Amino acid sequence: MSQVAESEMFELILIDLPNLRRLEASEPVDLGGMQTVDGALPPARVATHALAQIDVGTPARWCAPFLIVSRNAVLGTCRFRAAPADGRVEIGYGVAGSQRGRGVATEAVRQLLEIATSSGLVKEVVARIVPENAASSKVVSRLGFSKGDLLVDHDGQTLAQWSLRIAT
Repeated sequence: MSQVAESEMFELILIDLPNLRRLEASEPVDLGGMQTVDGALPPARVATHALAQIDVGTPARWCAPFLIVSRNAVLGTCRFRAAPADGRVEIGYGVAGSQRGRGVATEAVRQLLEIATSSGLVKEVVARIVPENAASSKVVSRLGFSKGDLLVDHDGQTLAQWSLRIAT
């Protein structure tokens, strides 16, 4: 795997509500002049899920996607799937196909871990990954997650549950 150049910095930028609504409606987003790599933005269902959570009072940082940005370009997104419950939070992430294999997802997940840790609300971070997705499994493994049991989600898809306990 090639590594991210040391000079390349990544920033997580929480997507705003107007753009979240545009994503939900499958309309073009307005990212203030940032370029968006093809395949970097999440599907409409992610925006729908986030907006539903925001409507019931979940803070956006715990449910809306963060844009993964480098050199004024959006390379993918990552997010918490819901606010922490009982000290546990689940993450999700995706990187545009053309940007994979460069350490982008690893850096994004590392930054999500920093957000979770600094909140004081999280003792465990979970990622549920399709077992055949070796690249995604390597991302979380590299960051210290441990592979747990297989489970079946509400869509009938088998997933491996990876978890990381946060030292307190």
